[in-house]
Amino acid sequence: MSVAAADLLALDRAAQDLLFRAARTPNTFTADPVSDAEVAAIHDLVRYGPTALNGQPLRVLLLRSPEARARLLPYVSTGNRTKTQRAPLTAVLAADVDFHERLPELFPHRPQAKDWLTDRRQRAAQARFNAALQIGYLIVGVRAAGLAAGPMAGFDAAAVEREFFPDGRHEVLLLLNIGRPGPDAWCERLPRLPASEVVRTL
Repeated sequence: MSVAAADLLALDRAAQDLLFRAARTPNTFTADPVSDAEVAAIHDLVRYGPTALNGQPLRVLLLRSPEARARLLPYVSTGNRTKTQRAPLTAVLAADVDFHERLPELFPHRPQAKDWLTDRRQRAAQARFNAALQIGYLIVGVRAAGLAAGPMAGFDAAAVEREFFPDGRHEVLLLLNIGRPGPDAWCERLPRLPASEVVRTL
């Protein structure tokens, strides 16, 4: 008798559904706020996801107030503008290109690690890659909190950097709307590739 795939995982089925099978990207949100305590709890969970040299380059700017949201909206694509305006919370997700300055603290058993990343181009590539990993952890963490995450790449990243990160050390990667899904939040579930088409063994 074959074992169901869900039964081979350590998480129970309810947790699997919460994080993946039942989780969706919402088009609308309710007006219920997302509290600072919820955000802190999400970060306290996802900060344990691995990054190279434990560098943790992701930086998160939360836009709550109408004034802050109004600064962002002109740079968001038309298709994403309404949902961003109405979401209870929007996070601007950026990579700190100068993350290496914290390596003596975060990677203390290799005090020379900071000196490995003196080339800015190399450092920026590593920052983007590892921040992207952390964004994946963050989306799953939002779902673990019983909230919905709406990632968006449709925006003018350079303009958002000028508006919110004028120091020049942050590269904006993604916008993330966070909240509780509204009654008309979902579109039809799109197909997913099976393992047989994704995974190869040599």
